[in-house]
Amino acid sequence: MSSSPFFPPSCQKARVSIIGAGKVGSTLAQRVAEKNLADVVMLDVLEGMPQGLALDLMEARGVEGHDRQIVGTNDYDDTANSDIVVITAGRPRKPGMNRDDLIEINAKIVKTAAKEAVARSPEAILIVVTNPLDVMTYVAWEASQLPCRRVIGMAGVLDAARFKTFISMELGVSIQDIKAMVLGDHGQLMVPLPRYTTVEGIPLMELMDAQTIERIVERTRNGGTEIVELMKTGSAYFAPASSVSLMIEAILLDQSRIVPAAAYLQGEYGLRDLFIGVPCQLGCRGITQVLELELDEAERAAFQASAESVAQHLQQAHEILSGSTSG
Repeated sequence: MSSSPFFPPSCQKARVSIIGAGKVGSTLAQRVAEKNLADVVMLDVLEGMPQGLALDLMEARGVEGHDRQIVGTNDYDDTANSDIVVITAGRPRKPGMNRDDLIEINAKIVKTAAKEAVARSPEAILIVVTNPLDVMTYVAWEASQLPCRRVIGMAGVLDAARFKTFISMELGVSIQDIKAMVLGDHGQLMVPLPRYTTVEGIPLMELMDAQTIERIVERTRNGGTEIVELMKTGSAYFAPASSVSLMIEAILLDQSRIVPAAAYLQGEYGLRDLFIGVPCQLGCRGITQVLELELDEAERAAFQASAESVAQHLQQAHEILSGSTSG
């Protein structure tokens, strides 16, 4: 008779592994544990760092009042049987860099992380946070060999959150009353959609003039860069961690939330074989549906330009990875 304890399905705890225990990863671990969503494993290549962060978060339980387990490790074996794997590992931007400058460094990191983590958790859903986001999500999908609907890039939630924040600041209204939609890549060619953005059901274009809207759209596109330039030695992490936490909650609780996220397109919007930001329905199986919005001529042209940029950078990533493999 096995000495292992039997846990009926209702007693099994959800498990989230975070690859990369930097500021985004550690803040996400805090969010997930304190929202009581899952036990958390933080993995990082730096010995002692994830273990110390995990111990610190465990000690915070005495104040926060949850019983979630938080483990720090340098060994992928400790991530086994995860329900969700989040990849935050990679080099962050510095002032003067754009997200595309990170392709060569981060493609190799993400490829290894996805392959190693999914080998231990073949049933997991994979969420990618590393920049350049849309390209890294594709790299992770190829490396993991997971079904495409179980690989998701976090960007649209963050971009929409920034769009909502700037609208709230401009109008002086509660952010809870604002619904916003953003398409495209997570970068300079993202496509915030004022036509699909409302304040308590009122179209944004009835509350602001075109010049104000365009100023807010441009600030949204540069939201991450603005923070990098202010901080000088790092990049955003509170809002990205909150954005991933929302996605994790939607998946683990099977909420069927409609959120913008980087999904693999198979003909939607006339595009194929790339990950790019679109509205998605998220549930316990990952992306259960990609929603195709009606776009006007200008919106469609902007989205097409964004997709072409992603495809170009994906080709660059493939060339880099092919060279590293052959070498």
